Amino acid sequence: MCLIKPPVKKNTIPIDLKLHNDIRAVERARFAHQVGEKRRLIKQYKMERERQQKLEEQEEIKRLKKELIPKAQLMPYFDRPFVPRRSEKQPTVPREPKFCIPRHKTIRCCRMSCNDMSGPSQLQHLPSSVEKTEALYKNRGLQ
Repeated sequence: MCLIKPPVKKNTIPIDLKLHNDIRAVERARFAHQVGEKRRLIKQYKMERERQQKLEEQEEIKRLKKELIPKAQLMPYFDRPFVPRRSEKQPTVPREPKFCIPRHKTIRCCRMSCNDMSGPSQLQHLPSSVEKTEALYKNRGLQ
């Protein structure tokens, strides 16, 4: 018995494989590049804005320094002196203040003493300001 040799197979040619990991790595590199570019643009924009703001602040400081320098005032005209005119309004008439305490604002114990006096209609009248000042002068011996 003789052994039969199996037929020889052809060599297989490998297929170029595209793994998902490789595709994902390329996309991720592209994305990282875009993000880096955006960050660089944002940083550049911020630096430009800060530089512009600094320039504006310096201009504002220069303007304020220029405005805040004291300047001489013009001399007034003395050839036309100011003459005040009399007012056309009537003077106000002074009134004496009312020192009488209304019934609804009196204290309870004061009401009872007022009621005990000759009826509820008579409230104790406080002295006027003129009477007070006269009394003070008399007490001090000035009059």
